[in-house]
Amino acid sequence: MAATRRPLTLAAAVATAVALGASALSLPALAADGGGTGKAAPPKLELKDGTLQWGLKESFRKYVMGMAHGKIEAKDGASQAAGNGVFTFSDGKGTYDTGTHATDTAFKGSVRFTSTVHRFEIDIADVKVRTKGKTGAIQADVTLNGAVQQDIDLARLDLSAVGPGQGEGGAMVFKDIPATLTAKGAKAFNGMYAEGEKLDPATLTVTPGGPVTDKPTDKPTDKPTDPTDPGKPSKPSKPSKPSRPAEPAVTPKPGASQKAAGGVVDGNLSWGLKESFRKYISTGGKATVAGGAKKISSGYRFPHTKADLNSDAKKVDASFGGSVRFTYPAHGIDMKFSDLKVRANGAKGTLLVDVTTPKGTNNDVKFATLDLSKASYEPKGDVVLLDKVPATLTAAGAEQFANDTTGSPYPAGEKLDPVTVALSGKAGAELPAGGGTDGGTGGEEAGGTGTTGSGSVGGGGSVGGTGALAATGSSVPSTALLGAAGVALAAGAGAVVAARRRRGAEAV
Repeated sequence: MAATRRPLTLAAAVATAVALGASALSLPALAADGGGTGKAAPPKLELKDGTLQWGLKESFRKYVMGMAHGKIEAKDGASQAAGNGVFTFSDGKGTYDTGTHATDTAFKGSVRFTSTVHRFEIDIADVKVRTKGKTGAIQADVTLNGAVQQDIDLARLDLSAVGPGQGEGGAMVFKDIPATLTAKGAKAFNGMYAEGEKLDPATLTVTPGGPVTDKPTDKPTDKPTDPTDPGKPSKPSKPSKPSRPAEPAVTPKPGASQKAAGGVVDGNLSWGLKESFRKYISTGGKATVAGGAKKISSGYRFPHTKADLNSDAKKVDASFGGSVRFTYPAHGIDMKFSDLKVRANGAKGTLLVDVTTPKGTNNDVKFATLDLSKASYEPKGDVVLLDKVPATLTAAGAEQFANDTTGSPYPAGEKLDPVTVALSGKAGAELPAGGGTDGGTGGEEAGGTGTTGSGSVGGGGSVGGTGALAATGSSVPSTALLGAAGVALAAGAGAVVAARRRRGAEAV
C-alpha cells in the first residue's frame, strides 16, 4: 500500500494493523476511507487490553489538592500517577467497525474529587472513547453532588494530527490526543470551566483482536438499577440551583453627615482587606464596590461620612461610607463589607465593619486591631494621615469567615492589609493618595480567565456560617497557596497555576 501524506486516523490504523498483523484473520487491508468487499455485512473487530491515560485537567487536580484541601480517589480499575499525576483507566474492551470505521472502547475505573471546604463531590465513571474518522469523544457518567449525567461527551478529541505508535504485544498507541471540554462537560462541572476549555491531552492504547460474533458488553462494571424499571439505570434529576440572594439595600446610618463633627470636613479610608483573598476571588468571582467606594491599586477607598478627631489627645472616632461585595458563586461566597469605622486612642485602635452574608448582617464587628505605635496624629497641610497602619484579624473577624464544617480558614492574629486613614479639617485640602491611584469609581473587579457558574459547586452555601470559604491562608501560608503563580485555581479552582505543557503554556 502506498504511503499517504496525511496522518492515519485511529480507525485506519486499527484496520491496517489487523490486516498486516493478525494471523487469525484473512481480511484485506482497509484504507482510511475504504471498506470491505462482498455482500456480507462488514465485520466488527475486537479491541482489547486497552488503557486510557488522561488527567482531565492539571490545574483542576492542583486546585482540589491545594486550595480546596480536598482529595482525589482513583479506584475500581483506575489509578493515578505519583505526584498528583494523570489517571490510567484500564482493561479497555471494544470494537472496530470495518464498515463505518468507528471505534468504541470502554474502560474500567472511576475517579472521585471531593472537598469538604468547598463542599463538592464529583465522580467520573464508566469512561469510554469513541471515534470516527478524525474526531472523537471521551464519554463518561459524571455525578455532581448526587446529580447524575450519564454517558455524556465530557471531552472532544481531535485525531487529525495524531498518528499511531507501536506498543507491547502489537498494541497501538495514540499519544497526546488534543482534548477540549464540551458544553455538557462544562455543565457537569457547574460552569467552573467554559465549553472549549483545553483539557489535558489523552493517550489511548488498544490491541486489535479477532472478529466479533456477539456484541460485547459496553460497560465493564454493573450499575445500580431503578427497582421500578429493572432494565434501565435510573437517572436522578439534577437539583435546581439556589437563586442568588439580592444584595441588601444600603441605608444611611442615623446621624451620618457629610460634614462631620470635630472639625473634620473630608477624608477617606484605604484598605484591601487581604491581598491573597482578593487574588483568590479574582480567579473566578468578582468584587463590586458601591455607595461611593472606589477601587484603587492596593484595594478599595471608602469615603468619610463623619469623624471626631483630637490630635493632641491622639484620639480618632471616624466612620466611612461605601461598600465592597465579594462574590464567587462556584465556591459559595457572597460577603459584603460596609460602614467601616476606625476608633483609635494613642498606639492602639480597632477597625469595625458591618459584614453581610445571605444569612444576614453582623453590625459593628470588631474586625481588626490596629497598631498605631508608629503613626503620627500631627496634621500636615491640614490633613492627619495615619499611613499604612498594621492590622491583624480579631477572633470576631475570623468568625465572619467560618463555615459549619471546618471553621475559619483565617485564625485570629492573621495579618491583614494595612489601613490608611486620611482626615482633613479644611475644605479643599489635598488628601494623600494613601495606597495607590483610583482604579475606577465603581462596578465589578473581575480577574483571571476563569468563569463562574450560577450556583455554588457545593450547593449554594455562603461564607459567614453556612457555606465554605476557600482556605487561602490561615495555618497554610498564603504565599504558598496564592503567591507562586498568580493565584493557584489549583490553588484551581480553584488560585490560578500556570500549567506549562509540552505544546505551550496553558492558563487556568
